Amino acid sequence: MQDSEEGRYSPADLEKLGLAKNGGKWPAIWLSPNLTRKLAEAIIEAISDFDDPNIDREGALVGVLEDDSPYPEVRSAVANTDDPDIPVSSIRTWVMGIAWAIIIAGLNQFFFFRYPSVSISSIVAQLLSFPVGRAWAKVVPNWRIFGVPLNPGPFTIKEHVLVTIMATVGSGSAYATDIVAVQRVYYNQVYNFGYQWMVVMSTQLIGFSIGGVLRRFLVQPPSMIWPANLVTCALFNTLHAQTYAGMGNRGGISRERFFFYAFGCGVLWYFVPGYLFQAISYFSWVCWIVPDNIIVNQMFGYVSGMGMSLITFDWSQITYIGSPLATPWWAEANVAFGFVFFFWLVVPALYYTNTWESKYMPISSRGSYDNTGAAYNVTQIINADASLNMTAYEEYSPLFLSTTFAMAYALSFASITATLMHAFLFFRKQIWVQSRRSMHEQPDIHARLMSKYKQVPEWWYMIIFLSMFAIGVISIEEWHTEFPVWAFVLSLIIAFFYVIPIGMIQAITNQQVGLNVVTELIVGYALPGRPIAMMMFKTWGYITMAQALTFASDFKLGHYMKIPPRPMFWSQVVASVVAGTVQLGVQAWMFTNIEDMCSTTQKDGFICPSTEVFGTASIIWGVIGPARQFSKGQVYYALVYFFLIGALCPLVAWLITLKWPNGFIRYVNFPVIFSGIGAIPPASALNYVPWAIVGFIFQFVIRRRHFSWWAKYNYVLSAAMDSGVAVSIILIFFCLQYPANGTIGLNSIQTWWGNTVFLNTADGRAEPLLTIPPGQTFG
Repeated sequence: MQDSEEGRYSPADLEKLGLAKNGGKWPAIWLSPNLTRKLAEAIIEAISDFDDPNIDREGALVGVLEDDSPYPEVRSAVANTDDPDIPVSSIRTWVMGIAWAIIIAGLNQFFFFRYPSVSISSIVAQLLSFPVGRAWAKVVPNWRIFGVPLNPGPFTIKEHVLVTIMATVGSGSAYATDIVAVQRVYYNQVYNFGYQWMVVMSTQLIGFSIGGVLRRFLVQPPSMIWPANLVTCALFNTLHAQTYAGMGNRGGISRERFFFYAFGCGVLWYFVPGYLFQAISYFSWVCWIVPDNIIVNQMFGYVSGMGMSLITFDWSQITYIGSPLATPWWAEANVAFGFVFFFWLVVPALYYTNTWESKYMPISSRGSYDNTGAAYNVTQIINADASLNMTAYEEYSPLFLSTTFAMAYALSFASITATLMHAFLFFRKQIWVQSRRSMHEQPDIHARLMSKYKQVPEWWYMIIFLSMFAIGVISIEEWHTEFPVWAFVLSLIIAFFYVIPIGMIQAITNQQVGLNVVTELIVGYALPGRPIAMMMFKTWGYITMAQALTFASDFKLGHYMKIPPRPMFWSQVVASVVAGTVQLGVQAWMFTNIEDMCSTTQKDGFICPSTEVFGTASIIWGVIGPARQFSKGQVYYALVYFFLIGALCPLVAWLITLKWPNGFIRYVNFPVIFSGIGAIPPASALNYVPWAIVGFIFQFVIRRRHFSWWAKYNYVLSAAMDSGVAVSIILIFFCLQYPANGTIGLNSIQTWWGNTVFLNTADGRAEPLLTIPPGQTFG
């Protein structure tokens, strides 16, 4: 290589190192540690700008000189070393992992149908597996079964990771179990276990079939960080006391001690907002002063209002949409801007101008309403076979939504087109280069360490796809679903089409764009009047993408923790089969043995709230159909323009970056703005505003001013608080709420002022600004 006249290396020289210039900018890279310091500094100096706002020159130089990731977030949580001889896929691993896949899947499915519910997260399995694994190493004799040791020695960090990944598979109810429940409850369709199993397996596993493609796009590139995994990595490394680069030489207490202090505080503190004084969870203090002033309650309320009270003291509320300590600040700022603009400016403007007759409904609600302001009674508009009765529909009422609910649909529409346009404009060269199996970025230390292990053959993924596609076709053809095969194929095409651009957004920002609304919209027009087909189309179209990204996320976790890809693949597939089978078995037992299951008056609280939402959606989108909601001349036709808005916004941002490549616009990410607030409803300002405030403190202020503290403790603190809340919820539920039919402390705790004040307000009662006189209608 030759120096340029200015003493720097020319672009042609840099291109010889594989550093292709992209749109006038030098992309985020990892530079080979084999370079000399002089050469490394010269290359860093030659790079005028980085395309990724998370990376800076100092970070890239650290990556060069210390043989580590150029991203400080990764350096602070992930080891840059590996020991290939550490046991991974042992008998101990599989026994513990499958046990967790059974226990967590069964318990969570049982409580999934109950309100109030409790969910046992994978963090609990991650924590409890540690002492169990160590006890196994001490107690179980080292016998051999078919030549495989029963006790391979100390419980290793890699075994721990694999066990936790298998537990994670069952931590959430399989999406398709709601199809089975809705068919039983709403449409009196009770098909045998074979049908149920095939639907669940196909929807859960078919997304894994594109793992081979996703690996080169979403796992291997260093810039695909997957921030949520960094919290998990920090906890693993803390528990196993592994030292690694990136933390610096900061003094203070050890990470292990810090974790257990924070964990203990998290367990104890959650008893206050979660049980003793729930008003500091819903801390709408302004509403307590004027409980009957509707406008004030709509602005400052947390239950059905805009949430301008700003704060909460409940970590579970703050992390409802994800940990603010795991998401990059620039992404949090995008979400915060989107929330303030759309929900604190646009929504009140629409509401108080009575757009869509909104004053007759609460300003924020996840329910639907008729033209008297009452909850929409869907039973009045359907025939015995669940099809739409047009005469009854025209005599009854159109369906109305709260303003925030309508805005949520609008932003969902915008996020779909914004994701595609953003991916095309900003990632098209990277996607094209990697589609030709040529990495745009130099492999970092983690990719080089993982290259020593055997990769998963492409034909494994193909077998998964073909087998799951086949049983999917059998399930929809052999039973009465009214779901044609061409629609099944279309749903998969939608999922596969979106998975890479949405995956890139999630891998960088920790925010996922959901496809549930757009799939409902498409099938509502394509197959009107078929609610079962609507549910199936939505499930295959949405969950295929979501499961594929879960697969990629777990593979990135294995990438960080240096888990061989083949055991990773089989652990996820086997655990998915086990967990899905257990969930169906538990669900079948509950419907057979629990009286009045899914009834609103069920005495033990098994009222099936998620099934109710799923079933209502099947009627709205499958029975009534989007043509009667969003087509020209209908109530919410204006929302369709958000498809165009979503496409134009990234285009404007891209054009600005061409003129001012170093301007603030490079931090603006419209898919994150639109999709980041997609959890509303049921989420509200109670979840978004404190989340953004905490994120600003830790991810901006502390990270900039006290970087060494942040690097050592930030992700450990997030893992400790998440773990503490999870354990505390279980203790409260099983010790104080579930026993004695929930009557423990009924008079002394559950009914005192601190647990009821936030409900005894216009916000808590979800009062609309206007009420319709009896016998009259609006709209």
